Amino acid sequence: MSIPMVDLKQQFSSIKDEVVQGIFDVLETTRFVLGPHGEALEQEIAAYCGVRHAFGVASGTDALHLALRAAEIGPGDEVITTAFTFIATAEAIAYVGASPVFVDIDPATFNIDVTKIESAITPRTRAVIPVHLYGQPVDLAPLVVLCQKHGLRMIEDCAQSFGANYQERMTGAWGDAGCFSFFPSKNLGCYGDGGMIITNDDELAQQVQMLRNHGSRERYYHAVIGYNSRLDDMQAVILRAKLKHIDTYNRLRRENAAHYNARLANSAVTVPFEDGKGTHVFHQYTIRVQDRERVQKALADEGIASAIYYPVPLHRQEVFISNCADVSLPVTDQAASEVLSLPMYPELIEEQIDRVCQTLLSAL
Repeated sequence: MSIPMVDLKQQFSSIKDEVVQGIFDVLETTRFVLGPHGEALEQEIAAYCGVRHAFGVASGTDALHLALRAAEIGPGDEVITTAFTFIATAEAIAYVGASPVFVDIDPATFNIDVTKIESAITPRTRAVIPVHLYGQPVDLAPLVVLCQKHGLRMIEDCAQSFGANYQERMTGAWGDAGCFSFFPSKNLGCYGDGGMIITNDDELAQQVQMLRNHGSRERYYHAVIGYNSRLDDMQAVILRAKLKHIDTYNRLRRENAAHYNARLANSAVTVPFEDGKGTHVFHQYTIRVQDRERVQKALADEGIASAIYYPVPLHRQEVFISNCADVSLPVTDQAASEVLSLPMYPELIEEQIDRVCQTLLSAL
C-alpha cells in the first residue's frame, strides 16, 4: 500500500460533520466574504497566538505582501531573508518594489543564520524576514535585539510553523507581524488558498485591514490603493474546525518525528535537529542523505512518497540570479543537494513509519 506525503482525506473524515454543517450554515446565511465565521476565526487565532489583531487574507503570499506594504517597505529598500525557502518569501519583497538580500542558513536547523544578518545590513535595509522552515522556530531572541539596534522591521514567515512556539511565545507574535499560510497541506490548512496576518501593532493592523479590502475603511470610500485579499467564510469554517485540534495534530507530528528519529538512529541519515529553544511542529520531517536520487527512487519503487524542499535555492533561481552574481551561500547550496522530506502528517502510524525507514535504510 502506498504512503503519501500527507493524507488530507483521512483527516477530513474526523471533522466531516462539523465542516459540512458549517458550510451549510454559510450557504444558508449567504455571508460568504468577511462574514461571521471569518471574524470568529480571526478572534480565535489572535487569542491562540496571544496577539491583539488577526486578519484573514487570500493566501500566505498575500499575507507577506500586505504586511510589508503596511510596514511601508517599498522601492529602494532592502529586506534580508533566507534563500532556502519557497519563492513566496522573496516574491512578496519584490511585489512592494524592494530587493531581497539573501544570507546563509544554519547547517543544523536549516533556518536563517542569525549571526550572519548584521554583516548584510546596509543603509537601505528596512526589514528582516525570518522563515520558520519545516516548523522549527528561528532563534528569535537575538534577532529581536538586532532589529531593535538597527531600527528594522521584522516580518515573520510562519507558513510552516502554525502552533510552534519559541521561549513560550508563539511564532508570529515576536515580530511586527506574523504571516501564515493555510494551504491545504499545512499544519493548519483549509481546502483551498488562505492566509492570515497577526500583529500587536495597532497602526500596522489598521493598514492591513484597509489593504486587504481595496484600501477601504468604509464601503465605497477608499483611502489608499489596496487589494482584493480576503479569506472567505467557507474556508474559515474549515479552519475553525481544525483549529480546535491543532495542538493534538502537532503533538502527533512530534511523536511521529520521534519514532522516525529512533528508527534512523546510528545510520547514515542525518535526522532533523532541534535546538531546544522552541517547539518544532514538523510541518516536514526533513533528513539529509547522500545519493539522494537513488534513495528517492527506492522509496518511490515501494510506493512511498518523498519530496525535496527545496532543490533550487532562491539565489540560484532564474528570476533572481542576475542580481545574485556575487552571493555565496555554501551552506544553503549544500543543504539543497542533500535534503529529503519523508511522509509526515498526524494520522501517520508507526507501521507506516517503520516501512519508510526500512526501505530508506535498505537503499543506503
